[in-house]
Amino acid sequence: MKKVLIFLILIINSLFAIQISSTKVKNANTLLLELTQKDISDVKLTFEKSNIDFKVHPFKTNSFYALLPIDYYTNSGKYKIIISYLKNNKREFIGQEIFVEDGNYKSEIIKVQKSKVTLNEKDKIRTQYEYKEAMDIYNTSSSKIFWTKDFIYPMNSKITSNFGNKRVYNDTIKSFHSGTDFKAAIGTKIKAINDGIVVLAKDRFYAGNSIIIDHGQGVYSCYFHLSKMNYKEGDYVKRGEIIALSGDTGRVTGPHLHFSIRINSKLIDPLQAILILNQLNN
Repeated sequence: MKKVLIFLILIINSLFAIQISSTKVKNANTLLLELTQKDISDVKLTFEKSNIDFKVHPFKTNSFYALLPIDYYTNSGKYKIIISYLKNNKREFIGQEIFVEDGNYKSEIIKVQKSKVTLNEKDKIRTQYEYKEAMDIYNTSSSKIFWTKDFIYPMNSKITSNFGNKRVYNDTIKSFHSGTDFKAAIGTKIKAINDGIVVLAKDRFYAGNSIIIDHGQGVYSCYFHLSKMNYKEGDYVKRGEIIALSGDTGRVTGPHLHFSIRINSKLIDPLQAILILNQLNN
């Protein structure tokens, strides 16, 4: 599961360095940027219309980090990242060019119950409420970081559908697969991928029984279509604890675990995100 990522180190001067996980990135993948320098503050990153605050690095002294999720719908091409910070009451700016590559995600045709595609008015209202409820969570970034160890997979099982696959439901609804599906018979144990606080645990129209965990500083993990939930909202969970059992609730073609990660509110490839997040500890 673990893979060593080679960081590009950009030396600005003898006392200042930016590390970036790569200058080439697929759409719906995440970049990690790290800065090391004393006596700077208010470090920010601007990419397109996104403005992201650097956080104090939890594992390195005199360092800051930022996670930059590239939106799924970002076109391939050259882009510029602008990094700024305050030093001696003066704002300094640094530019870094990156290239976004097309992820070349595959297409899938999915057959589900008609009622899960053509919604009645009651279900429309429900799904709209559930979407807003979830986005209110994802758009909130807690200042505290809850994890201290590497992230793990929620289970060791065959992947039946990769993140990002373009989907057509009953020949009418087009979207993309927002997570990674793991093969799992009903009742298979599911682990928390790291420490965090359960911020949602409920039955939802599309996702069925759902658990969302806040890992801190804009990182959320999501576990959908569950048959049983072992934790409730507000509970603190530790990495590796059995938070739920897999199932076939919600809009599904059969039992499995749908696993996803959001970073700074954006849906990104969860398995690539785990690789990136684990670089913070190393």
